[in-house]
Amino acid sequence: MFAASSYPDPWRFQPNYEVYVLVAFLVGAYIYMVRVIGPKAVPQGKPIVTNRQLLSFVSSMVLLFVASTWPIHQIGEDYLYSVHMVQHMTLSFFLPPLLLFATPEWLLRVLVGDGRTYRAFAFMARPVVAGVLFNMVVMVTHIPGVVNTSTTIGPLHFGLHLLVVVTATMMWMPVVGPLPELQMSYGGKMIYLFLMSVVPTVPAGWLAFADTPVYKHYGDQPVRVWGMSPEEDQQLAGLIMKVFGGFYLWGIIIFMFFKRFSAGLREENSYRRGGTMPTAEITGHDEEPLTYGAVSEAFERTTAPTEPSADQHPRT
Repeated sequence: MFAASSYPDPWRFQPNYEVYVLVAFLVGAYIYMVRVIGPKAVPQGKPIVTNRQLLSFVSSMVLLFVASTWPIHQIGEDYLYSVHMVQHMTLSFFLPPLLLFATPEWLLRVLVGDGRTYRAFAFMARPVVAGVLFNMVVMVTHIPGVVNTSTTIGPLHFGLHLLVVVTATMMWMPVVGPLPELQMSYGGKMIYLFLMSVVPTVPAGWLAFADTPVYKHYGDQPVRVWGMSPEEDQQLAGLIMKVFGGFYLWGIIIFMFFKRFSAGLREENSYRRGGTMPTAEITGHDEEPLTYGAVSEAFERTTAPTEPSADQHPRT
């Protein structure tokens, strides 16, 4: 993720060794936790990791690798801010949920423990704290001075990317985190995600409606990829931020709404019987079985109704 100099050929392959090392470390650490720590932390008979968690982890590593290496990294850092925006959206909206889906509850509890580290982690995962920190990072990473400087200073660029991933992961923790006690209710999640979609509209609108290049670094590039002007590039970046940010979160909200309320609606409007039979309908439920003799005796004790006489009929 270190800053690269401007190349005459934007599509020239450039290796990102630090990303290769990071992905290899994460894969190795995950395998170690599952193979060595998992059998000791998970009760016998229960799965250490599910197929869904394994698939989520593989997907997250592929996404991290693609978003942080050539060509997305080089084009986004040196030539097109719109590609840089795709990179940031991936690292903040797509990668963190996959990482959380890939993390079993036992693994996170092993990492955070149950003492001071857990209390600090739980505090950072509170919706208000996590949401405010995430949106602060979103605003800071779009300040022109920060963007222009980070493209020329490698460690700062790497640090900003790391900060985006960490704060985004904490932002997603109350929604899809593996610890049940830190998750919000369905209604709270929907309101929370809607609020998370509001603040990014500010820099998105600023980029989309600016008449001049906002970031000097991208406006001064002598080579224009795909023939895009600086104004078109930043307008596309604003559109990507709005669509990938706002519409993506709104799509999740709609999905959660129907998932929460459609199940009960289908059951209420179904012609099928419920899964459990009423107790009174279960054969043999009565303490004393009903016999033919008991029924006959009950009929004998009942007085048959008498037919009314002709004088008792009402006259018309």
